[in-house]
Amino acid sequence: MHSLAQEIKAFSKTALRKQCTRVTTLSGRRVIETWKDCMVQVVEEPMQAEGACGYVQDLSLDLQVGVIKPWLLLASQDVAQDFDTLKNFKVTHILNVAYGVENAFPDQFIYKSFSILDLPQTIISEYFQECSEFIEQAKTENGVVLVHCNAGVSRSASVVIGYLMSSEFLSFEDAFALVKSARPAACPNPGFMEQLRNYKPCIKSQLNGITHT
Repeated sequence: MHSLAQEIKAFSKTALRKQCTRVTTLSGRRVIETWKDCMVQVVEEPMQAEGACGYVQDLSLDLQVGVIKPWLLLASQDVAQDFDTLKNFKVTHILNVAYGVENAFPDQFIYKSFSILDLPQTIISEYFQECSEFIEQAKTENGVVLVHCNAGVSRSASVVIGYLMSSEFLSFEDAFALVKSARPAACPNPGFMEQLRNYKPCIKSQLNGITHT
């Protein structure tokens, strides 16, 4: 029977099974981490494809257009950058509430832009009045306005819901249902949903100038 001292002496680190950890960073960089000489050694793996990233990219276009009213459309940035779709829907005005998305056809359409972050803490209700005024402008000019953000899911949907509540006298529930039926992907983030539920639009009567709250 060997003593503990003999067992330790006979122990060899080379007999251990080598371990390594593969890590994919958010930017898509793939590395292998392994221990050597009591330090972490990092070896970078080649990218599987040019432009690969740490998540699965959805490269398909979202050209679904939600027709809220004949003159009010809701969609993603893909529609806002697809000239044929814009012309097919007879768009004349474009309300861009995306972050980091340039207006694609400034010489072809009337634009209004707000750079809004899709974060629950963003006070999106602060933009409702100016957005509604632009939508009303398009309607008055017998135009068709497209409201879009990046995905056409949260910010633009919130703006359209706010507009329907203030200008069409709809409750939040009815406005949300109308938007959802026209564009099923619509889903404001929790912070925006809470703001919309608590939104009390100030409505000016076009007939007598009386302000209702």
